[in-house]
Amino acid sequence: MTKLSVGFIGLGIMGGPMAGHILSNQYPLTIYNRTRSKTEELASQGAQVVNSPAEVAAASEVTITIVSDSPDVEDVVAGPDGVLEGIKPNSVVIDMSTISPEVERQLDEKLRAKDCSLIDAPVSGGDVGAQNATLAIMAGGDREVFEKILPLLEVMGKSIIYCGPVGSGQLTKLCNQILVAVNLLAVSEALVFARKNGLDSSVMIDAVKGGAAGSWQLSNLGPKIVNRDFSPGFMVDLIIKDLRLVMEAAGTGKVSLPGTALVSQFFRSVQAGGQGEEGTQALAKILEDLASLKS
Repeated sequence: MTKLSVGFIGLGIMGGPMAGHILSNQYPLTIYNRTRSKTEELASQGAQVVNSPAEVAAASEVTITIVSDSPDVEDVVAGPDGVLEGIKPNSVVIDMSTISPEVERQLDEKLRAKDCSLIDAPVSGGDVGAQNATLAIMAGGDREVFEKILPLLEVMGKSIIYCGPVGSGQLTKLCNQILVAVNLLAVSEALVFARKNGLDSSVMIDAVKGGAAGSWQLSNLGPKIVNRDFSPGFMVDLIIKDLRLVMEAAGTGKVSLPGTALVSQFFRSVQAGGQGEEGTQALAKILEDLASLKS
């Protein structure tokens, strides 16, 4: 069966490996990235590099975007030389960024006016998930369109769940980020508590991770905190953006999220300290400071 032609826009920490999986699975691939040097590796493997999102869309039946924030997606899709300027009827845009659900709905309307479809499909799993094609993908949009592009999503992710109409993927991802952030706060507090009471932090992690307290955050980021590895699998700047989206949606829906509000402020303290480009595990530094623990 002939595979869909695919375009990919955004080749950062997540997008680069994801696009690589698409190419290695024999999908014809056209790519664009604002920083052109990030296209070189995929170009050497056979991807076609073009000069704008419009050119990507013109060459592709499915165009994937994964960029930083709502304004970036709006610019890439609906801005000058954007996807809307080059897209052909019956094409699909899959936005795998984490952005505002309302923005996704607005972009869906613009795409429908051109007889095209939008699937919002944000991801979770960090750089490791992107590299290993084990991402969790939460998808919103027309169910029939989702089924059409499901084989493509399966080359990038392990858990792919249809969540409902357009915007549902983003809302589900925001639930994910509530869980991630508040859980990471718990991990950080547990590690501070262990150190202050003379425990070996690595032993503590090994002892509890197999029980009811076990989590991805504990197993993956706990050891990084212990080893003072704050390299980004997912940056503090980006979790702050995601939590801003959570709190905006919570305000619209009149939902009280006190734990999320608290951890958002802690992350902003990390950012204010000049560590916004570090991994989210840098949250632990704030708890250590409060406990007068030295690194």
